[in-house]
Amino acid sequence: MNRKDFLRSLAGSALAFGAFSTESFSKTTSGVLAAPFKQEPLPYAFDALQPSIDKTTMEIHYGKHHAGYVNNLNNAVKGTKYENMELEEILKNIKGAPAAIRNNAGGHWNHSFFWDVMAPGKGGAPKGAVADAINAQFGSFDKFKEAFGKEATSRFGSGWAWLTANNGKLAVGSTPNQDNPMMDIADFKGTPILGLDVWEHAYYLKYQNKRADYVGAFWDVVNWDKVAASLSKAK
Repeated sequence: MNRKDFLRSLAGSALAFGAFSTESFSKTTSGVLAAPFKQEPLPYAFDALQPSIDKTTMEIHYGKHHAGYVNNLNNAVKGTKYENMELEEILKNIKGAPAAIRNNAGGHWNHSFFWDVMAPGKGGAPKGAVADAINAQFGSFDKFKEAFGKEATSRFGSGWAWLTANNGKLAVGSTPNQDNPMMDIADFKGTPILGLDVWEHAYYLKYQNKRADYVGAFWDVVNWDKVAASLSKAK
């Protein structure tokens, strides 16, 4: 099956899936996925981020991809030293872990974080401590967006773009696949305060190969309140 047919098949599956409300779906998946890791309810409706991110993409991304990472992680940690660890502890001690644990632990944390750094009716430029920190580090919000966008669009293949806090300074960078700056094996390290999924499944249905357009639309839904809370915690 080629990529176009695969995406069309996923979209078709999501039509039936979309008949359920966000609340009912979230409760169902939370009950089905085994402890210790569960998928939290999406904090807004599937269509709430339109037009930046379309409803069908959100249904598939949350309901198929993220749910899959959670389920696979629960299976992967059984009988290992990671079974009783909290998720962030797994990430910080991921060196030497099987690929299934590394990929799915990263996938679960990254997506849980991603849903929260977006919200309907948000976006625009940050204010307060976040704006001050960005201006101090990058010179201006526009220069920050340019630097972040470069990381997001130049990441080859699948991965994530990040804004991190580390030793009192902000930095932008990217990680491959489902890696995360908190991982002890990451080339780019820090505490994530903003992240953008640049895997094709995050944008391909609406933007096709135009990743830069997706990155540009992201700024219209960034939840700067969440970024500010993460920055405060990182300090």
